[in-house]
Amino acid sequence: MEYSPILHNLYVVPSSHAKNKVFVFCIMLSLWVYMIYCCVGYCSTMPNLAYGSVNRHEKYSEVDNKESSLGASRDLLNNENDLDSRGEEWDEIRGEAKALDDNAMSGFLNESESKKLPQAIIIGVKKGGTRALLEFLRLHPDIRAVGAEPHFFDRNYDKGLKWYRELMPKSSEGQLTMEKTPSYYVTKEVPARIYTMSKDTKLIVVVRDPVTRAISDYTQTRSKKPDILSFESLTFKNMSAGLIDTTWSAVQIGMYAKHLEHWLQYFPTEQLLFVSGERLISDPAGEMARVQDFLGLRRVVTEKHFHFNPAKGFPCLKRPEGNSKPHCLGKTKGRTHPNIDPEVVQRLRDFYKPFNSKFYQMTGHDFGWD
Repeated sequence: MEYSPILHNLYVVPSSHAKNKVFVFCIMLSLWVYMIYCCVGYCSTMPNLAYGSVNRHEKYSEVDNKESSLGASRDLLNNENDLDSRGEEWDEIRGEAKALDDNAMSGFLNESESKKLPQAIIIGVKKGGTRALLEFLRLHPDIRAVGAEPHFFDRNYDKGLKWYRELMPKSSEGQLTMEKTPSYYVTKEVPARIYTMSKDTKLIVVVRDPVTRAISDYTQTRSKKPDILSFESLTFKNMSAGLIDTTWSAVQIGMYAKHLEHWLQYFPTEQLLFVSGERLISDPAGEMARVQDFLGLRRVVTEKHFHFNPAKGFPCLKRPEGNSKPHCLGKTKGRTHPNIDPEVVQRLRDFYKPFNSKFYQMTGHDFGWD
């Protein structure tokens, strides 16, 4: 058979095209593998921001579940384990988580940050204005505060200080770690426990007119339990005799002098600051100046941070820079109080008068409730 260049080309050309296609395919495959390898390597070096946020929520969920499993309070109408304040707490946790996530990257870059036990605690009182004070304080760059109430010294003390420290946000040198749990003030065991942790702990108590406080306490409970007895019925052991029921927590909490005696057994008055709940509304900047001085902080939170909301009846927060909308506390704040029999209100005022007088004497401050 004779050699033909034409036939040779018919066989060689297809073979050459096939080799070229295989070569190009191999190059493309190699590039894809290399790109995937680079992406995986990059992702593995990135800090996991989501984990920290999820982990925080898991910790608080553990605390919340533990609290819900505890036995009912002696006063069922004011059981702080119920949902009266839980909705507010978790709104605050979500706000705290957002703030922490916003600062997460700077936290990763600053390795000097660590979790510390609180150097200052807002210990009371319930419905006195503790949430407002904490939110005002969190505007300060030198304050790091946990949003939810840890209830460590009254409900979770057996879990130990290591567990307590883990609840705290990270802080750097020069920053102050804080928490607030209003029930501490009325729990007898708490002063000794805080003293054991640190005898230098600074303590803040927000107080308001005990009669108004009791009505506010009742209003919160009634918002969740509309079928409860009237305020008048719960206030008295014997209505006709005018005998006040001091076992009802709404009444008992307002006996400020009685509770203060337990604290003064461990801490000097100079280590406690008593904040007026009324002035925290009428003059938040003035009261915040006292608080910042007490904590040894610069007066950063001033009148430019507040905007009074006439609809709610208390000040909202705003950032001095920019034109952002003022931030008000949750819808559970500023509830309308029910109308209470004026005679009952007067009897309560008469009941609290000697306690108030003693409290003024002990604190060296006349709050003007009488």
